[in-house]
Amino acid sequence: MLQYAMDLLLSLLIGIGLSAACGYRVFVPLLGMSIAAITGHITLSPELQWLATTEVVTALFAATILEVGAYYIPMLDNLADLIATPTAVIAGTIVMSSFVADASPFMKWSLALIAGGGSAAIMQGSTVALRNASSAVTAGMGNFALSTVETVISVVLTVLSILIPVVSLIVVILIVMVLLTFWRRHRVL
Repeated sequence: MLQYAMDLLLSLLIGIGLSAACGYRVFVPLLGMSIAAITGHITLSPELQWLATTEVVTALFAATILEVGAYYIPMLDNLADLIATPTAVIAGTIVMSSFVADASPFMKWSLALIAGGGSAAIMQGSTVALRNASSAVTAGMGNFALSTVETVISVVLTVLSILIPVVSLIVVILIVMVLLTFWRRHRVL
């Protein structure tokens, strides 16, 4: 029983970190999961074993390059946010569900929707709000820096989630605290 609880906790930590990373860039955590599964760093649930193939890594790499690149093109970055918002929530839900596959169906999908989709939604919502503010204040010229920060956060969260899940959760909590402080000071909420 203790082993099951520890495995579930580790799965939650990995899932939350990767789901939060989906809120910054949808394809970065999926690419990270795919590479980690191929190299044996993580074990995917049976329904996601297809992620551990060379073809999928190649496709996810191409999708990641296109997604990251889209955020560096003025006006296309705002369109990318429009598309990424529901996609990030779906990806976060799927990512989390793959790590709590051994739980009961009710527990699995509750955790997937609330922890996975929720953490992706919080991060994606913050990027949309910040990008809109940046677009309004800098006429879109500040979005380049914002896009770089978002991509770096997604990569760092992905790597930490796979290698040091506890630290990734701490980083997610710190990011949420920084966002809340920023929103309160600037009355965005």
